Amino acid sequence: MAVTPEEIGLCGCWQVIAVQREVVEVTKPDEPAARELGCYTSSLTVDQYDDQAILDAIRSHWSAVENGTHYRRDVSLGEDACRTTERQGAAVLASLRNLAIGIYELERAAKRTTVDTFKSWFQQQTFSTVWPILQR
Repeated sequence: MAVTPEEIGLCGCWQVIAVQREVVEVTKPDEPAARELGCYTSSLTVDQYDDQAILDAIRSHWSAVENGTHYRRDVSLGEDACRTTERQGAAVLASLRNLAIGIYELERAAKRTTVDTFKSWFQQQTFSTVWPILQR
C-alpha cells in the first residue's frame, strides 16, 4: 500500500522505503532464513536515485554503523552487556562512550597516538592519561 510521508507524520520526507531482508543466524545456519522488514525515510525525490542506488546507500550506511560505531561501542566498551536500567544513567553512559570515541579520533587525527584501533587505545588509557586530554 502506498502512502505519503505526510500521511504517516513524517513531513519533509520525500520517500518512505521498505526493504525486505532474509536473515540467517550465524549460529543456526541450517534453519530457514527469517524475513524482516526495514523501513527508511529519505529526503531524496523518487527521480534522484533508482532502486539499486538507494539499496546501495542503505547497505553502505549499515556497514559503516556495524563496522564503526556499533563495534566500538559494544565490543570495546561493552555497551550491550551494560545493565543500567535508569534512563538518565544510560544517557550519561552513552555520552561517556561517545566522549571516549571522540577523544580517540582527535588523538589519531592529531597524530598523538600510534595505536591503530580504538580497543587497543582504550585498554591502555588510565584516568591520569585521559584527564589532560579532556582539559585541552
